[in-house]
Amino acid sequence: MRPFRDGRSMKPMSGATVSKGNATQPRSDALIALSNVNKHFGALHVLQNIDLTIARGEVVVVIGPSGGGKSTLCRAINRLETIDSGEIAIDGKPLPAEGKELARLRADVGMVFQSFNLFAHKTVLENVMLGQIKVRKKDKKTAAERARSLLDRVGVATQADKYPAQLSGGQQQRVAIARALAMDPKVMLFDEPTSALDPEMINEVLEVMQQLARDGMTMVVVTHEMGFARSAANRVVFMADGRIVEETTPEEFFTHPRSDRAKDFLSKILHH
Repeated sequence: MRPFRDGRSMKPMSGATVSKGNATQPRSDALIALSNVNKHFGALHVLQNIDLTIARGEVVVVIGPSGGGKSTLCRAINRLETIDSGEIAIDGKPLPAEGKELARLRADVGMVFQSFNLFAHKTVLENVMLGQIKVRKKDKKTAAERARSLLDRVGVATQADKYPAQLSGGQQQRVAIARALAMDPKVMLFDEPTSALDPEMINEVLEVMQQLARDGMTMVVVTHEMGFARSAANRVVFMADGRIVEETTPEEFFTHPRSDRAKDFLSKILHH
């Protein structure tokens, strides 16, 4: 069993228990802080007075019904979606509006989407090298060494010289994770990273994410994978209708949900 940086420990996903500490304790080491965040799409109020703080090394899984605001919340954290009001801070600094400061922030906040967004005309290795060279200003040799190390870490080292179209969806998503890690991010955001994958490929991506959690990476994960939420999260945030309805430990949420909205959601998800 491998420890977190702060002493928490975790076993793999296979039904094992996870020791996570108190999910409601004060967080003086906040890495991400959202305060009274609001966002509209036309008349639709998709984020309503969102307050959320995420500590360094914490894994927060955001779940809830479709259209509840989960992906919008995730995308707002690195300003892929702008907000109408409120404040978002990363590592104590307000989210920049644009320009070089925003580019620097996005280098510190890795993002993995439903679609893999790999460059089709570049090899797997080149995809993982590119950001290191363009943004982090590393030389090609250093970038290549780092890229190969990360591809090995996510289990696709043998695919380095292939092009994305030659890989399975699960392999492409693992390359996308390696590409995000190559920037040495402070936090990783995952927006439904397995939803576009065939069922047999989902676990290979979740296993990589499990390992990142065990290694102490700060993670915000929007997902419908309840097994991952149960086993890897320090905290579950349940969103519905643009609001955070519940925020608690996985154990508490899955065994004793407080709200009728959460009870209804779980009854539909867990019994099918």
